[in-house]
Amino acid sequence: MAVIHISEAEAAKDFSGLAAKARAGEEVYIDDGTTPLRLAKVAHIPLSQRLMPRYTEPRLASEILADLDRNPSDVTLDDQFGNDLEAAIRAHEHETLIDPWESF
Repeated sequence: MAVIHISEAEAAKDFSGLAAKARAGEEVYIDDGTTPLRLAKVAHIPLSQRLMPRYTEPRLASEILADLDRNPSDVTLDDQFGNDLEAAIRAHEHETLIDPWESF
């Protein structure tokens, strides 16, 4: 594979082209006059380490467990999980949902 040395100014003109060359396996060095910056190889992230989408709204435990059924995972829920979940639910049984419209 080729080794490419280019100035920062030239790199700024066609960064996407340089990124494509780095993805293709070429070594790309961007030089600012003092210390060259090397564009690294494409990062291969195993499927098991890819991030799941983040949820911003609260979800039911049943929805989370259904997601686990749809998207197999290496994660194993221990024997105590059910007991912990039940204890968490019981700890909040006394709480009532407040309608924000009634609080005025």
